[in-house]
Amino acid sequence: MINAILRFARQVVQNILSQLTQQFNIIQEQAYSPMQAMVQQVMDGVWVGKGADAFVEEVSGLMMPGVGKIGEGISTYSKNIQNAMDVMDRADEQVSGIVNALGDIFDSIF
Repeated sequence: MINAILRFARQVVQNILSQLTQQFNIIQEQAYSPMQAMVQQVMDGVWVGKGADAFVEEVSGLMMPGVGKIGEGISTYSKNIQNAMDVMDRADEQVSGIVNALGDIFDSIF
């Protein structure tokens, strides 16, 4: 019964990690990379002048770091969840070892 619950919990956590990875990829593909490309185009001379300079400064100084922080947050959250899963796995292994040892002791007595 406990093993079934732990397997279910692991599957739920794996699904969450998968979704977080997908969200991180979406942020990269649909937000950060296009902003980076726009800044590069402006810097390559597509748009010149004070407005262009202000655009580059705004996107590079505010928007891109903000999107990067969201990505870092997702990455940190994923690592923390993975660490929690590792702790859960180690605890399960330790408990299984103790239970098996107790079973061996009872088997040797009876």
